[in-house]
Amino acid sequence: MYKKLNLEELLTTLSGWQEVDGREAIYKKITFKDFDEAFKAMIKIAEKAQQMNHHPEWFNVYNKLEITLTTHDAGGVTSYDQELASFIDAVCN
Repeated sequence: MYKKLNLEELLTTLSGWQEVDGREAIYKKITFKDFDEAFKAMIKIAEKAQQMNHHPEWFNVYNKLEITLTTHDAGGVTSYDQELASFIDAVCN
């Protein structure tokens, strides 16, 4: 089960993530070398998200990936978002 987190405190623990205007969510835009690299990262993220049963909102065009994380049933950010964001950072760096 997740733990509800304070948005501002969560952002201090993550690199490059920012607050989404008008809602309690975090966002990051990542640029890869090419589409193949972006797609490989998306596959890894999707597998982790499925394992967690915690799925990102995302948008991809060629080598760019935009990701928004929030826990909808909690009405904001939780330990699930922190875990998935940290995984995304590890995969994409």
